[in-house]
Amino acid sequence: MSEPAKFVTGSTMRHVIVMAATGSIGLVAVFLVDALNLFYISLLGQQELAAAIGYAGTLIFFSTSISIGLSISATAITSRAIGAGERARARQLAAASIIYTTLIMGLTAAICFPYLGSLVHFMGARGDTARLTVEFMQIVFPSLPLIGIGMSMAGLLRAAGDAKRAMYVTLVAAAATVVLDPIFIFALDLGIHGAAISTVLARFTLIIVGYHGLKKVHNMLALPSPDVLRSTVRPYLYIAMPAILTQLATPVGNAYMTIVIAGYGDDAVAGWAVVGRLIPVAFGALFALSGAVGPILGQNYGALRFDRLYSTMRDAFLVIIIYSIGVWVVLFFAADFIAALFGVEGEARDLVLFFCEFVSLTFLFAGMLFVANAAFNNLGYPIISTVFNWGRSTLGIIPFVWIGSHYYGATGALAGYGLGGVFFGIAAAIVCLRIIRNIADRPPSEPPGDVGIQVPPTANSPFTTSKGAT
Repeated sequence: MSEPAKFVTGSTMRHVIVMAATGSIGLVAVFLVDALNLFYISLLGQQELAAAIGYAGTLIFFSTSISIGLSISATAITSRAIGAGERARARQLAAASIIYTTLIMGLTAAICFPYLGSLVHFMGARGDTARLTVEFMQIVFPSLPLIGIGMSMAGLLRAAGDAKRAMYVTLVAAAATVVLDPIFIFALDLGIHGAAISTVLARFTLIIVGYHGLKKVHNMLALPSPDVLRSTVRPYLYIAMPAILTQLATPVGNAYMTIVIAGYGDDAVAGWAVVGRLIPVAFGALFALSGAVGPILGQNYGALRFDRLYSTMRDAFLVIIIYSIGVWVVLFFAADFIAALFGVEGEARDLVLFFCEFVSLTFLFAGMLFVANAAFNNLGYPIISTVFNWGRSTLGIIPFVWIGSHYYGATGALAGYGLGGVFFGIAAAIVCLRIIRNIADRPPSEPPGDVGIQVPPTANSPFTTSKGAT
């Protein structure tokens, strides 16, 4: 018997909180891997090693962003099928999504690998710092398909309504890093190369845990036929390509920030590296909310429960406000402790303190942008999401960072980084709510960009697959 769609009934606030809470733990675990690498490397007492991890983190953020974009598409098309009661179709869509993810991430790794040295140089790394960054990335970069598959599997588990197992996917990977980092960095005396090796090994656990949840627990994977793979390409890419562009906007803005900060020396880069690790750890719930509301919106859209779309977004925005203010208060009073924990001094310490005490509050508006983008992607308007995120990462970062840097140095650049996104967060929230109200007032005959795929019976899939089949 088919599992019912979990999110089409019950309190939307409860669904948002449960999905966000478990999702934030899982997503923080992904970025905690980088934070742990930085922490362990900082214990070696060499500033160029910490700076190298900072540069590498920017490149890793690029690859992770592509993975998140692909997982958004997998979640959207699968959750709609589940909401419509088409479980058989959902199983093949889930498997097809994983196949596409593997191919796209493998191609990305193959294209970028020969140019790692140029990319690192472009970001401003020089000398030993540049060499160490390239050596780190040469070990980590070939594992891009692993992180892509793992992120998609976590998204598919959320699409099925299993927030707990989606959390386990990335949580286990972080736990593996906690164990492996000290072994490879200190016990085997491999330093930054050991951190890279442990990162790759930890990514294998993503797939192991994700496969168990999808296949063994939910039976959510069915080998798609060639016809299904061909017919799924268009709807998958319809969401995936704008979603990838949307996700890439953030690391582009971060890369510009890194280039500006690099002009102030390794101390400033080390401070920015700490800030770069604090952001996802402290505000993981905001990042997770975008993944949390997607399956809820997708299932209700597929079930034609348009009335629940508005309540889901309203509840999500309320959670953002409360959470962001709470985290800012904690960071404000813990600023000195955080700086001491990472052992930063001088300008690096000034940047960490300034972020904790002032800039962190602006993530309230970043959270609004993240969640609005999730709505755009899952409701059939992925291009709007792309426009807003690129607007924030260009017009909302470049001029503000340049002006702040020009007048107030590295600290001013950091202030511009935070303040530039305020307008885009507010505007995205307003547009999102208007679109949802229009959908509720004038329900479409079928959702924009809907996955109109009829999956035929195949030798590999011995079940009926007509519309509404389970």
